[in-house]
Amino acid sequence: MINLQVTKIEEIGRRLDHYLVDNLLKYSRSHIQSFIRSGHIIVNGNKCKTGYALELNDVIQVEMPDNKSDSKDLIPENLNLDILYEDDSIIAINKPAGLIVHPGVGASTGTLVHGLIYHFKTLSNMNGNLRPGIVHRLDKETSGALIVAKTNTAHAHLADQFKKRKIKKEYVGLTWGLWKNEQGEIDQPLARDRKDPTKYRIDSNGKRSVTNYKVKNRLRHCSLVSFYPLTGRTHQIRIHSAYCGHPIFGDKKYGGGPSKAKGFLPEFNSIYKKEMLRFDRHALHAKRLEFIHPVNQEHIILEAPLPLEYLNLIQSIDLLNE
Repeated sequence: MINLQVTKIEEIGRRLDHYLVDNLLKYSRSHIQSFIRSGHIIVNGNKCKTGYALELNDVIQVEMPDNKSDSKDLIPENLNLDILYEDDSIIAINKPAGLIVHPGVGASTGTLVHGLIYHFKTLSNMNGNLRPGIVHRLDKETSGALIVAKTNTAHAHLADQFKKRKIKKEYVGLTWGLWKNEQGEIDQPLARDRKDPTKYRIDSNGKRSVTNYKVKNRLRHCSLVSFYPLTGRTHQIRIHSAYCGHPIFGDKKYGGGPSKAKGFLPEFNSIYKKEMLRFDRHALHAKRLEFIHPVNQEHIILEAPLPLEYLNLIQSIDLLNE
């Protein structure tokens, strides 16, 4: 435990995170901000925000977390994990569709986290005891590459890269319709939907959200598209694709479900509905992650191959071109 007290007049009004950067030289600002958010740094006995303005005689208590996962409330489960990469600092998982990343409302067992604490002795705990190792997440129905941190140092460095948009991401999406332009940028702000808290929407008062795209293949009524999100908002690619008139195939939440097939001839309508029923999720896959290793500073590229059911879906729809 480290105890600090604000005693100098010139320190009054300073941001808490700025003050701690000057007093905890071992840690970067991103490290410190993560510790504040997770409650490992408190002021006058209370959890506060990173931008808290200091007052005279404030007492700051710092209790840095160790690298052992505090997952005492979770029961390990022997899940079959597809590991793309592993070393002493990080793990990369090829997450299957249908697997929820961490526990939450309606998901108290069977999540990726339950599998992680079974297979790995050490995971970061910067996101609390219910999200050991979790630096970022993928939607339940989205498959693909996901990075997990074993140590708090690795976690903080990766989180900083995500925040500064230094991690390059590529997703593959099967979308409805034929895009007018082969490539482009979608720059539309997003906010939570006021009527449905499980959805997000385009909102001029929302957070800026940017997605680049490139059409890879045109099918009869669909397109295979690579998406390169520059920001990491919830449901970003799904909403941006739908905004352009090309929702993700099978995405019921954002207009890409069975209702989208109603405008086609009966023979096509029947095939598309059958394929959606068989595929049973939205056709979005996190194919590639490119980042700097948090410890050795090497340039890392991780690729998760398209799952068999996705390849079969593309093949089935491609046959409609014949």
